Formats: sequence, C-alpha cells, structure tokens
Amino acid sequence: MNKTTRTILLAVGAVAVVAMAFWLYNCIQRPVKFEAEYNLRSTEVINKLKDIRTLQEQYKNTNNAYCNDLDSLIDFAYNGEALLVQKFGTVPDNMTEAEALKQGILRRDTTKVNPLEKLSAEGKLITSKDKIKELKFIPYSDGKTFEMQAGTLDKGGIEVAVFEAKAPIETYTTGMDEQTVINRKAELEQKVGGFAGWRVGAMDQAITDGNWE
Repeated sequence: MNKTTRTILLAVGAVAVVAMAFWLYNCIQRPVKFEAEYNLRSTEVINKLKDIRTLQEQYKNTNNAYCNDLDSLIDFAYNGEALLVQKFGTVPDNMTEAEALKQGILRRDTTKVNPLEKLSAEGKLITSKDKIKELKFIPYSDGKTFEMQAGTLDKGGIEVAVFEAKAPIETYTTGMDEQTVINRKAELEQKVGGFAGWRVGAMDQAITDGNWE
C-alpha cells in the first residue's frame, strides 16, 4: 500500500468515525430532546386545565352546576357574577366564629363581584387576565380546543355535578417525532384507566383532580 492510498484510507476512516460519533450522539440526544419538549408543552397544557378547573369551581359556586361549554365558561369569567363573602369584626379568643356571629361581634356580608377580577386578586389563576379569552385553545395544537363536558352523576340517589376537560396527546405534540408520540400514546393507554393525554375532572367520578396529580 503506497503512501497516497494509506492517506486516503486514513482520511476516509476519520470521516467514518466522526459520522458514527455524530450518529450516536443524535441517537442519545433524540429521546432527551423529545422528553424536554414534551414536558414543556405538557406544563402549558396542564396550567390551562388548572385554570379551567378554577373557573369551573367558581361557576359551580354561582350556578350550582358546572358549565358544559368553554365559550360560556370564558364569558362567565368576563361578564358573570361571583359571590364574595366579607367578614367584619374580630372573633374573641373565648368564642367560636358561630358564637361571634350570633352575638353580632362578627358580621358577614355577601356581595357580587366579577369572577375574573376576584380570582385574579386571590392569585388563583395562572393565565393572565388578558389571556383568559384564549383559554380554550390547546397550546401547540394549531388552534384545536380542549374537549369539555359537564353533567350530573347519581351517587346513591343523589345527583352530583361533574365535569371533564381534556387534551389528547395528538393535539399538543404537533410537529414532534411521530413514532415517539405513537409510542408514548401506547404507554399511556396501557395504564389502568389511562388516558393518552392530559385531563382534569371526570364524567364517571365526582372528582376535580387532574390525571397528572
């Protein structure tokens, strides 16, 4: 083997080693990058579901039922009424609150306020007030909206209000590696009672928990 041939072979070998190293690096980094992006998107979706739950709880306090339509729920936030109970006076150490109320030492007054202003002032919303109007849209979904429904559930002869809001995994993983998304969906579906996506509440249980909790 002459010097020129040896030099060419060494150069080709060096290129092959670099290419292999680059390929191995990408193989290792691909799932890491997917996980980081998936977690980022999931956090944004979950934050919106938390705010939907907060608004639903306020809606139920006012209407004794959950709202079954996202546009109506958002309209309630901007234009509805929420009950605010204010307390005037101080409960003495030797009394319960009920006793102080009975003797007139403590007084309660219920007023009607704007739900969005009330919840924002209480720090119960993650989404800013000016962005609540976009609450129905699932992040990274190209304009898809959360699926939501509400109704009642019979619990031993008692009608209990229930609601559910959810975002299937396909909606918030738009543009991500398709096969990895398919694999993640299969993993979620194999779990007992698993839903392939993020969900808060349930139509078959009287709960308001999220499936991330």
